[in-house]
Amino acid sequence: MTVSDLIGADWRTSTRSGGNDCVELVVGRNGAAVRDSKNAEYGHLSFADTEWAVFVGAVKGNLLALR
Repeated sequence: MTVSDLIGADWRTSTRSGGNDCVELVVGRNGAAVRDSKNAEYGHLSFADTEWAVFVGAVKGNLLALR
């Protein structure tokens, strides 16, 4: 994900977030980016599409293991 991918991006937060204490996410054609909703001006972390897929898969796997 490049900075140009983020121009005009629609950052979103979880519907379960309690206000402004959350991370924001944007998923694009080349990956994903996350940032702190309280400090969006401090920048973001970018992930290539393969990195993001590995992360999401790991989270889903851990959630399934907790059930």
